[in-house]
Amino acid sequence: MPQNVVLPGPAPWGFRLSGGIDFNQPLVITRITPGSKAAAANLCPGDVILAIDGFGTESMTHADAQDRIKAAGHQLCLKIDRAEARLWSPQVTEDGKAHPFKINLESEPQDVNYFEHKHNVRPKPFIIPGRSSEPTASVPPESDVYRMLHDNRNEPTQPRQSGSFRVLQELVNDGADDRPAGTRSVRAPVTKVHGGAGGTQKMPFCDKCGSGIVGAVVKARDKYRHPECFVCADCNLNLKQKGYFFVEGELYCETHARARMRPPEGYDTVTLYPKA
Repeated sequence: MPQNVVLPGPAPWGFRLSGGIDFNQPLVITRITPGSKAAAANLCPGDVILAIDGFGTESMTHADAQDRIKAAGHQLCLKIDRAEARLWSPQVTEDGKAHPFKINLESEPQDVNYFEHKHNVRPKPFIIPGRSSEPTASVPPESDVYRMLHDNRNEPTQPRQSGSFRVLQELVNDGADDRPAGTRSVRAPVTKVHGGAGGTQKMPFCDKCGSGIVGAVVKARDKYRHPECFVCADCNLNLKQKGYFFVEGELYCETHARARMRPPEGYDTVTLYPKA
């Protein structure tokens, strides 16, 4: 039944929505915060919102409904539809007709004899007329096989063994000296662990930071470095695609390599690049 509910502002209002035309579902209240304005206005989970401040919600998306609620200032007017709760109650009949305003609160009589108020009692057999579930003593057959099985039931029996296992057991019990001709001792097979075809490749270590290199690696002569560690020892300039120079075992850019390798007086510095 549709009804109008007015929540005094300002926000927060204290309820949560779900649905919308983008979800192909009506806008429904799914949660009410206890002690909130929505709880004071007697809103309930499951209420369907038909209009927000006079605007119908048939064509509203979920985001549009949220924006419309956020735009409400001093009050929020909602038109909701709440399903009626119908409770069943036994009717009181007067003169053969059900009374519209009276209900019967008297409990119906029960057959107490149907239940057996006892505990730890042996269950009774279920008996069908003409039949009974009580076990009947059967007359044992007098066949020779039946008597042989029952006569030998208490006698100890040897465990059953296969023919191959029996032969092996006899060989073990006879000992090594009594083995028949043509037999020999056989050791159990041992599975050998085969190594990799090319061996395990060792992880290179960075010459600058000393940690292992996983992924991209830069090799300069016999030294390995991370791409971010491939820098000049003086100015930390990344030497990628700029050229590098080894001076006393350290990497330098061209400027600092020239500064460290000053020629004798009267000579000029000439940079020699290796052939590609």
